[in-house]
Amino acid sequence: MINKEVVLTFEGLKKLEQELEYLKTVKRREVAERIKQALSFGDISENSEYDEAKNEQAQVEGRIVQLEGMLKRAKVIDEDDIKTDVVSIGSKVSIYDMEYDEEVEYYIVGSTEADPSKYKISNESPVGKALIGKAKDEIVEVQVPDGVIKYKILDIRK
Repeated sequence: MINKEVVLTFEGLKKLEQELEYLKTVKRREVAERIKQALSFGDISENSEYDEAKNEQAQVEGRIVQLEGMLKRAKVIDEDDIKTDVVSIGSKVSIYDMEYDEEVEYYIVGSTEADPSKYKISNESPVGKALIGKAKDEIVEVQVPDGVIKYKILDIRK
């Protein structure tokens, strides 16, 4: 899992790079200042401010390492490579939910960028997996805990 390729859109790559830059420049300084301030209170053995600041420092450093690793293994999807004849990572897919009689649009992204609240679904999710490689007008069946959901692909865009 550690060496797993991280599939990103260009937008997702920029977002990770911005987060990394923020953590390395702004957040590290803020936490270091909190530690310095907590140390000025004296005895650190019973200093909750110091403990909290050190824990936050560990979380920040852990996230920095995680982001650096993800960026080293990143495979950015080139928008020119996104096809509109079949669903792939980077596709915007309009589908008709046959059970709920409604149209939904999903943006298929790598698992790192997935955000269901913004209709960005992972290529590794059940719906994402089912849609990948399918063409317009195909009926897609997705196995979910409650049974099977059927979707009809209405449109595929970049």
